[in-house]
Amino acid sequence: MLEAKPVSESIVHMTEMVLPTHINSLNSIFGGTIMSWIDIAAAISAQRHSSRPVVTASIDALNFVAPVYKGWIVNLLASVNFVSKTSMEVGVRVDAENPIQNKRFHTASAYLTFVALGDDGKPVIIPKVRPVTEAEKRRYAGAQIRREHRLALRKSIAAEES
Repeated sequence: MLEAKPVSESIVHMTEMVLPTHINSLNSIFGGTIMSWIDIAAAISAQRHSSRPVVTASIDALNFVAPVYKGWIVNLLASVNFVSKTSMEVGVRVDAENPIQNKRFHTASAYLTFVALGDDGKPVIIPKVRPVTEAEKRRYAGAQIRREHRLALRKSIAAEES
C-alpha cells in the first residue's frame, strides 16, 4: 500500500503578469487565460502528489469573483484536497494584485479533478492525501461532498442517455 502524503507536498505557488496579449476589449484578462493558468497550476500540484503524469478529468465550480486588468499580477495557489483511487481533486485560489495601488484581492476559485496515468497510459493507483491543518481538513471534507455530487451527476446523465 502506498503511504499517504501530506497536502503540503502538493502546494504550488504560481505568479503571472497580465500582458497586452492576455486582455479583451474591456482591458481585462480573458477568462480562458485564467482558466489555462488554473489548469497548469493544478496539474503541477497533481503531479507533485502522484509522482505520475496526470490528465485533467474535469473542472467544476470555477467562479470568477472580480476582473483583473492589464499590468496586474495574478497569484495562483493550488493543492490537492482529496484523493480517491486513481483521481484527485485539486483546489486553486486565484488572487489579483494591483501593483500600483498595492492592493490584493480574491478573483477566482476552482476545483479540478485529475487522473494519474501509469506507463501504459491507463489510470494508476496513487497515494492518499493526508490533511494536517484545520483548513486542509475542511477542504478534504468539502472535496468528498463534491466528489459524491460529481459521481451522482455522472450516473444521472448516463441514465438519461440510455
